[in-house]
Amino acid sequence: MGRLALVAATVAIAATALTACSNGGSSSGGSTSGTSGASTAKVGLLLPDSVTARYAAADRPYFTAKMKSLCPKCSVLYANADADPAKQQQQAQSMLTQGAKVLVLDPQDGEAAAAIVAAAKQKNVPVVSYDRLIDSADLSYYISFDNQKVGQLQATALVDKLHADGVPAGSGILMVNGAPTDPNAAQFKAGAHSVIDKSGYKVLAEYDTIQWLPSNAQSWAASQITKFGTKIKGIYAANDGTAGGVVAAEKSGNFTPVPLTGQDAQLSGIQNILAGTQYMTVYKAVKPEAEDAAQMAWALLNGKSWSGATTTVSPKNGGTVKAELLQPVAVTAGNIESTVVKDQFYGSDSAAQICTAAYTTACTKNGIK
Repeated sequence: MGRLALVAATVAIAATALTACSNGGSSSGGSTSGTSGASTAKVGLLLPDSVTARYAAADRPYFTAKMKSLCPKCSVLYANADADPAKQQQQAQSMLTQGAKVLVLDPQDGEAAAAIVAAAKQKNVPVVSYDRLIDSADLSYYISFDNQKVGQLQATALVDKLHADGVPAGSGILMVNGAPTDPNAAQFKAGAHSVIDKSGYKVLAEYDTIQWLPSNAQSWAASQITKFGTKIKGIYAANDGTAGGVVAAEKSGNFTPVPLTGQDAQLSGIQNILAGTQYMTVYKAVKPEAEDAAQMAWALLNGKSWSGATTTVSPKNGGTVKAELLQPVAVTAGNIESTVVKDQFYGSDSAAQICTAAYTTACTKNGIK
């Protein structure tokens, strides 16, 4: 990845890398009046991969709708890096060339994305670091969730479940962590270790999942199931995608499912919880995250401050960045209705999407309607 951080800011424009966002619905709040030029400005939204379902299903439409409500004549330029940091740098440069006045950037690689911030700074274009922290002190804002707390919630749920099931101290756990290039993954892992390391349970092995790919998680989990067998009493998985890979490995290896964590409340993860192949996930309310990022962009377009940035974070290379950190929520079968369904996380028909024929009985049992 080191060479990617050196990609020149003048990299050639990839003509097919970008598409203009649809306007989507509107949401309430915010003024539509702005300083000269702000009301017709272009705002860039760059997301990191297509593997994580929430980006296309939630982050992009929520951000676009809120931006539209704040600034009806503004244009949102959108790009997805498909897990390629070099491609993301090309996409960002293209947006700058097109005249984007603010970039909202969820980096595929937090270190490599510092080159994007530097290129934007040369054009006096502010950058909002979205969901993942970019390793640059030149950011205008950072918005995400308390990522260390995410790991703590996951590990606490796992440890408490093992205790409730009477699993004795000294028993083994696997850890399927996130991508090594994702700065959030390191925070999830640190939070999880802060709980697991003092739990009395033993980490048999752990793995940083390249590009968050479920197939990579599946291959690794399958090898560990072969190696450790019934010594494995619980599995920490950093998100629902990697958890899905673990579930596939358990099925193919005829291995009885053990308590398994996740994150993002993906539909597949929620259904795995109802099926009993996954124990929990972490719900992160993407709508306020995306909408507040749009508010940040609008404030920057108008030369104003965003009042919601109530804390600071420190990138690895030093300095501080104003930040808003939202609170994640642990979800098990018993509170699916009061979290993802109540918030219409998959739309107004969230319960119907969850409770397909295979999950009807479990939905009824857990009050999902």
